[in-house]
Amino acid sequence: MPQISIARSAAHAILLAVEAGMGHSDDLLRDDSLMARMPEADRRLTTALVLGVLRWQIRLDEQIRRFMVKPKANLDPAVLIALRLGAFQLLYLDRVPAHAAINESVELVKQSGYRSASGLVNAVLRKIANAPAEKDAPAEAAHPRWMVDRWTSFFGPGTASAICAYYQNQPSAAIRLVSPEVELELAEANAAISPGNLISAARILESGDLTSTPAFRESRVRVQDEGSQLVAEIAAVAIENANRILDCCAAPGGKTLILAERNPATHIVACEASPPRLVQLRNRLAVLGDRAECRKADATALSFDSEFDVALADVPCSGTGTLSRNPEIRHRLGPDDLPRQAERQRAILASALKAVRPGGRVVYSTCSLEPEENEEVVAAVLANNPHARVVPLHATFKLLRDRGILMERAAEHLERCVTPEGFLRIIPGAFGTDGFFTSVIEKLLRSEL
Repeated sequence: MPQISIARSAAHAILLAVEAGMGHSDDLLRDDSLMARMPEADRRLTTALVLGVLRWQIRLDEQIRRFMVKPKANLDPAVLIALRLGAFQLLYLDRVPAHAAINESVELVKQSGYRSASGLVNAVLRKIANAPAEKDAPAEAAHPRWMVDRWTSFFGPGTASAICAYYQNQPSAAIRLVSPEVELELAEANAAISPGNLISAARILESGDLTSTPAFRESRVRVQDEGSQLVAEIAAVAIENANRILDCCAAPGGKTLILAERNPATHIVACEASPPRLVQLRNRLAVLGDRAECRKADATALSFDSEFDVALADVPCSGTGTLSRNPEIRHRLGPDDLPRQAERQRAILASALKAVRPGGRVVYSTCSLEPEENEEVVAAVLANNPHARVVPLHATFKLLRDRGILMERAAEHLERCVTPEGFLRIIPGAFGTDGFFTSVIEKLLRSEL
């Protein structure tokens, strides 16, 4: 039996799992057992193939159908994904020989049990390889039209185009160090790493060695987008000397760890509705000991009433601010999904607001660009809660700057991202991070009513 490169075989299997809705690409790439055993070069190629196919899938499918005799024919996922893999290599990877891309895609189909489709795959890919080179498609062509139209309407054509362009590239990996000593520890663990150079430290992450370090296993260094970190930093300083903090939707726990790091004397209750994710959350927060209490709870109907100083409601959302690292979202999501998400988000925010005491604050956040999940959720909940108000984020940025958490220039840039209503909206790529939305809401004291 002809051999298929380990990278192409793994990419085909992971893309099949994504197509079947078995997980997000970033999780599958990180947790795949075959990936863990690969040499670094093969891991890199597998990642490039998986994410590249997902990012350019719309255009790849257009090219594939263009050269099919029956363009409307239904193709089995294993066959279609083999075609996408081959087409992506032919159109976007200059260093891959055309014969390797074509032959191994044909072999993938055969070894998947679809030998009868091998002729179709061979013919289509050869036509793509021999077709005159087309101008590079704009990044907008790799996104559903309805998404591009919405972003153009909300942010203007220039910003919408920039968002799409950012989403077609691999985002920078960000790591969080609990202390400066951890950076030196990582440097000593790898001769290629120089202390004081976070870009070099990130190379440990790229090489896969980070997860094998004691610092990673003990949560003293974590992989976490800087936008995600900022949301937790905002919540961590929402109330001075908070005694009790609630994390409504805590898994996987990265933000909870920041809340604990910044509030060492505070008791934290971390809630999660999914049993498997609750197990993961408990394992991750075990380093906090009895300072953190993990509970199985549905965030839409929490039983707490005025018990907490601060609640973080980092709610499940469409994820349209994360398409650079989760490119498959663009293929799964439809405009009709947004109202359904918003209904759940309104319930979570209302539940979180009920859980904080008068004078307490709720930090509401999403990694979505959509008003239905952001401004409209806050407006709807406040309309039913006249004893609450939005707290503009300007003072929070000053506090984070004064504490050395935000650099002066970063604080100035973030100030410009605050909307007239006092919300923070970060456009994907503006800071090299995911896109996200954050609002701080305060429950009024009785004396203020």
